[in-house]
Amino acid sequence: MANNPVASILDHHPVLVIDGALATELERRGCDLKDDLWSARILLEQPDIIKQVHLDYFKAGADCAITASYQATIEGFQKRGLNRKDSIALIQKSVRLAGEARDEFWTDEANRAGRSKPFVAASVGPYGAFLADGSEYRGNYGLSERDLMDFHRPRIQALVDAGADALACETIPCLIEAQAIARLLKEFPEISAWISFTGRDGTHISEGQRFADCVRQLEDHPQITAIGINCTSPTHIPSLVREAKKATEKPILVYPNLGETYNAEKNDWNGDPVVDSFGEQAREWYNAGARLIGGCCRTTPEDIRVIASWARNSM
Repeated sequence: MANNPVASILDHHPVLVIDGALATELERRGCDLKDDLWSARILLEQPDIIKQVHLDYFKAGADCAITASYQATIEGFQKRGLNRKDSIALIQKSVRLAGEARDEFWTDEANRAGRSKPFVAASVGPYGAFLADGSEYRGNYGLSERDLMDFHRPRIQALVDAGADALACETIPCLIEAQAIARLLKEFPEISAWISFTGRDGTHISEGQRFADCVRQLEDHPQITAIGINCTSPTHIPSLVREAKKATEKPILVYPNLGETYNAEKNDWNGDPVVDSFGEQAREWYNAGARLIGGCCRTTPEDIRVIASWARNSM
């Protein structure tokens, strides 16, 4: 039976607070991510900064850290000249850094008041992230379910072997990739996962399928402990949560971006945030039915602090 840290926290708290952006927070702290490896590049060059960002999110109130493995793949590292063994070691390093930050945070008794012990959710980014061309917001890869299983298997194996508490299968643009991951999870019965899609509007995921239909397809997979949406404009979140509630009894998770637009050619975000206070806006997502709530690209520890404050103190 797979470990289920999501249920362990939601059994005691009304909201599981997910952390915020990693890559754009690293940029805010001076890291250069203009690279096909994106945040995975920092695993190679400045791992201590990754650990510090994780620690800052725990201090802000996050119940989990999503690792710096979103764009970390064996194929991607091999393109950079690493061999397979060293590539796997780097992917596993992402889990170790998050675990070290969690353990350092939890060692301090003052941090435990009113909290459950945080967990490490190992990021499994989509095939589109490996392509580094913005495909995670389009889908339409032209690959079969078997192709996608073969792509995801080595990284999931590495993350599970590294001791991740759960998997964050995130920014998924298409149903076929979610189904491939759900099928692949059966090969790793000891691990649970959440699956989080990207949305194009208040009803559909990025490739165009109806979100409720995608959620319904995942309902009978016991290792999938939550389903939701990430890296999507906050304006679409309430409608998407309501759509998901029609199709699942599982907890619904949301961690949107600020509503800006990603430019894959420049590896950058354009436009302005669509909400005045991301953390306060998150109350609306809770009221719509979301129970795991955090932030994606461009959000900060301060945004997570606001969410944690109302989630823990006003309910």
